[in-house]
Amino acid sequence: MAPCLSRFFLFFITFSATLTTPANSLPAFFPRAAYRSLIKQVKTSKSKIPFKTHYFPQTLDHFTFQPKSSKIFYQKYLINSHYWHKGAPIFVYTGNEGDIEWFAANTGFMLDIAPKFKALLESFTSLNMGESMPFGKDSYQSAKTLGYLNSQQDLADFAVLIRSLKQNLSSEASPVVVFGGSYGGTWFILKYHHIAIGALASSAPILQFDKIIPWSSFYDAVSQDFKFRSLHLTASARDWLWTAFVYTALVNYPTEANFLKPLPAYPVQQTCTEMVMPMTCSKVSMFPPSGFDYEEFAEQCQMKYGVLPKPHWITTEFGGERIQKVLKRFGSNIIFSSGMQDPWSSGGILKNISSSIIVLVTEKGAHHVDFRSATKDDRDWLIEQRRLEVEIIQKWLNEYYADLRHA
Repeated sequence: MAPCLSRFFLFFITFSATLTTPANSLPAFFPRAAYRSLIKQVKTSKSKIPFKTHYFPQTLDHFTFQPKSSKIFYQKYLINSHYWHKGAPIFVYTGNEGDIEWFAANTGFMLDIAPKFKALLESFTSLNMGESMPFGKDSYQSAKTLGYLNSQQDLADFAVLIRSLKQNLSSEASPVVVFGGSYGGTWFILKYHHIAIGALASSAPILQFDKIIPWSSFYDAVSQDFKFRSLHLTASARDWLWTAFVYTALVNYPTEANFLKPLPAYPVQQTCTEMVMPMTCSKVSMFPPSGFDYEEFAEQCQMKYGVLPKPHWITTEFGGERIQKVLKRFGSNIIFSSGMQDPWSSGGILKNISSSIIVLVTEKGAHHVDFRSATKDDRDWLIEQRRLEVEIIQKWLNEYYADLRHA
C-alpha cells in the first residue's frame, strides 16, 4: 500500500519502529513500517531502469508565507521520453514510501503501455525520501520539521512539478493520467482534477481511517489468506511470523517477483501526525487478540516528537464516510483496482460508483499486482484486468482530445 505519499512516510516508518508496546495493543509492528524495512533490503540495479534522473527546485511549504516557506529543496524525479512526442499524454507515478528507482523497477505496467499511448513517463519522489529530504536526516527529528511532512504538501509538490514540466516541454495541452499505488492516485485526482484527467488507483485503502471499517479488518484479511484456525506462538516467533504472514499476503503474486523479497509464484501501515490508522486483532484472527489505545498512542507521540496526532484529519481533508455517494456526485475518471488476496483490500472501494468511477476486483490479485510488468506466465484474469485498465484510460484520452479539438 502504502500510499502513498512520501513526505509523511519516512516519519511514519521511524516512529512505528520505536513505539513501546502497551499490554493490550499490537506489538511494535505496523504493516507500512515493515513494508519500508523490506524495501530497504532490496537492491535495485539502476542500470536496468530506462529512466533519466532529474532534480526539481521545489518549495518547502506551499500553504503559508512564513520565512521558511520559501526554502528550496531538490525533489528527485525520473523521466522516460522514449516514445513521447509533443501533445501526447503524460503518465505520472505518484511516489510511495520507498526508493524511487525501486518503485520504478516494480511498476513495469507503465513501461509496457507507453508505446501504445506514446506516453511520457514520470515518477516522483518527495521531500522526505532519501535525496529529497529538505532537512537531511533531521527531517523527522522534531515538531519543527514534522509539520512539513504531510500529504497536502506532497500532493502540492506533484502538482507544481507537473505544471512546470509541461511548461518546459512546451506541451501544456498534454493530458496527464496519474498512477498511484495506495493513496496517491486517488487523493491527487480529488484535489487536482484540473491537472490530471484521470487516475488509476491500485490497492488504495482510502477507507482505512477513523471508524469507517472495523479496526480489525486488515489482520482479519491476513488471517483469511492463510485460513489458520489457531496459532500459539512464543513472543519472538510470533513477531517474526507476524511480518512474514502479512507480507506474503501482500505480495502473493501469481508469478515470480522481487517486489519486497525474492519470492516464488503464489507464496501466499499509524503516524503521529495525520495518518492515524487504528489496527486491532479480533478473536477470529490467527494473531493474538489486541486493541488500540489512542490516548497511549498520543502520549507517546507527544513524548517522542512533541506533536499530537490528528486522528480525524484525513477523512476531513479527503473524505471517507459515505465517500461513494460523494464521489458519485462530483468525481470522475478513477479506476480503483483491488486484489482480494491483498489485506489492504478490506479498506478499499470494491463496487462501481458511476460510469466513470470503475472498480476492478480480482479474486486472486495481490498488492499492486496490476502495476507489475507483464510476463509470459501471467494468468488470464491478470491479463484481462490490465486490458480493461488500458481500455478505460484510452476512453479518457479519446474524450479529452475530442474536447480539445472542439474547444
